[in-house]
Amino acid sequence: MTARAPRNRTITLGRADRLRYRRRLLTLTGPAALRRVVGRTILQDAAEAAALLPARCADLLILDPPYNLTKEFGSSRFTARSSAAYEEWMETWFPAMLRLLKPTASVYICGDWRSSAAVERVAGRHLIVRNRITWEREKGRGAAANWKNASEDIWFCTVSGRYTFDVEAVKMKRRVLAPYTAHGAPKDWKRTDDGDFRLTHPSNLWTDLTVPFWSMPENTDHPTQKPEKLAAKLILASSRPGDVVLDPFLGSGTTSVAAKKLGRRFIGIERDETYACLAEKRLAAAERGDEIQGFRDGVFWERNSR
Repeated sequence: MTARAPRNRTITLGRADRLRYRRRLLTLTGPAALRRVVGRTILQDAAEAAALLPARCADLLILDPPYNLTKEFGSSRFTARSSAAYEEWMETWFPAMLRLLKPTASVYICGDWRSSAAVERVAGRHLIVRNRITWEREKGRGAAANWKNASEDIWFCTVSGRYTFDVEAVKMKRRVLAPYTAHGAPKDWKRTDDGDFRLTHPSNLWTDLTVPFWSMPENTDHPTQKPEKLAAKLILASSRPGDVVLDPFLGSGTTSVAAKKLGRRFIGIERDETYACLAEKRLAAAERGDEIQGFRDGVFWERNSR
């Protein structure tokens, strides 16, 4: 194993860790009651586990399936295919998730430019598509004969016209560069010891996220890990304390960890044992602290503003 730099904070699994956290994983062999699966990481294929979960158990579904790229995820590999074939693949598991949703549930589906059109078509057949969030992914390699790929999409959908959206919970603090005043007083902004800031409504263009990297305490070796800040926005906007948040493609646990830190219940499903154990290790760490980078004092802060 390659030695890591002294300041590298990447979460890893030692032999003792793997044995300890493997015992905390759950694999379903028959229909399971909600009390058995809430707060657990299920080591299983997503569609297989979903068929055994109780109907209408989830208030919020966050889906981060493999994008339409050839990529290895631990012990499994996803192979790129045509957009039509990717759409067909989604239809093999997506309907199984719908049975788990309450009538008031919201759904967020992640994708990139290759998969986004197929995601929208599948979602539109089963749900009400309400918006597409585009977020800046500042990491990435440049391209010599194409535009650098530096963004990803999240499709926002609901089961019905009744759903939760708490706009006050996801407002952002932005630094004021050209402060307007009325009779000498700040207009729609506040002076602070750290500078001048305005609290703004959330939009569907997110430029404030930092993709986890080696010096961040949430980082793992998962190849497509999402930031806790991203999951926190989705959870705070579209669920309430105590609600159940379901992630059937859990990866290294970001959704479950953010849900735990924000006072929600969670169910995570992950087919790779290493990533599932990493999720459990992160959940154990969340018991010692609930800080989410970029979220403080009940608001999201613009990147590099503090």
